[in-house]
Amino acid sequence: MKSRFYEGKVILITGGAGSIGSELVKTILRLNPAVVRILDNNETALFNLEQELQSDKIRVFLGDIRDKDRLKRAFEDINVVFHAAALKHVPLCEYNPFEAIKTNVGGTQNLIEVAMDENIDQFITISTDKAVNPENVMGATKLLAERLTISANFYKGLKPIAFSCVRFGNVLDTRGSVVPLFRKQIQKGGPVTITDPQMTRFMMKIPRAVELMLKAAEMAQGGEIFILKMDAVSMIDLAQVMIEKLAPLYDHSPESIQLQEIGKRAGERLYEDLMTIDESERGWEDEEMFVVVPPPVTMVGNLSFDLPDRFVRTQKQEYSSRKVPLLTKEEIRTKLF
Repeated sequence: MKSRFYEGKVILITGGAGSIGSELVKTILRLNPAVVRILDNNETALFNLEQELQSDKIRVFLGDIRDKDRLKRAFEDINVVFHAAALKHVPLCEYNPFEAIKTNVGGTQNLIEVAMDENIDQFITISTDKAVNPENVMGATKLLAERLTISANFYKGLKPIAFSCVRFGNVLDTRGSVVPLFRKQIQKGGPVTITDPQMTRFMMKIPRAVELMLKAAEMAQGGEIFILKMDAVSMIDLAQVMIEKLAPLYDHSPESIQLQEIGKRAGERLYEDLMTIDESERGWEDEEMFVVVPPPVTMVGNLSFDLPDRFVRTQKQEYSSRKVPLLTKEEIRTKLF
């Protein structure tokens, strides 16, 4: 990716030691920023990332987005914020709902309020397909985080801050995701556990997701939800492809590793949605993403958007892993591995 947008800027990434956050850090460092501040509550992950990067352009901040006073220090002289900190595991949020609210909702509100106080230029909340028509605590809290971010454009008054969201589905090889789990199960000789043979998900590699997030942030004017277009896969096909590819590497024959159906976990859905029909009525798209602009709010004044010429109005449609064509096994092999 070549861009001068981030050149010379001071950038803060919350959750910056996580899978997505750390890749964001690494990619932005290649774009010649002034400084990248990494805020995370995981001391070990912060230490490891600092040792890995060995860069004089990073500053590591140990802290939690629930702590507003800590955020005030971290936000001094910031230009751009990427908000990736969240509690993201669906079953854990189901059993710990108050904690999910404190981080995903209260933490996001803290960040937005401090961003307004410090007069930063741009604020991007990283969201998830689980925020669309949510059926679990994690999705509901991320939907609220989206709404807080978008509505902040009307709450900020005359401050020239752009608040926007980037929404995407599952990213391969992130911590706690299904690919590392399948890999460990294959290494042990199986079984590989499938929650339901009908389950489908949107998938993308980490570097591609980060590249599109950075492109979206460059275009953000405030109020948009950028939805990354992603391939949809059957989870059972994904598991079978991984068994075929990885079993020989761990001295197992693919035929010896069994699939075991264990049923859906708490809060889990068979399918995921990335965009609702209502959102598509306000949507624009190019080959890489949809952009959903908010409806006019005449009481406060309309937001105006100037998208690149390549964007066209999207058709009225629901963008769901249940309805889009799924990758074949061969396509999974070539696109995702």
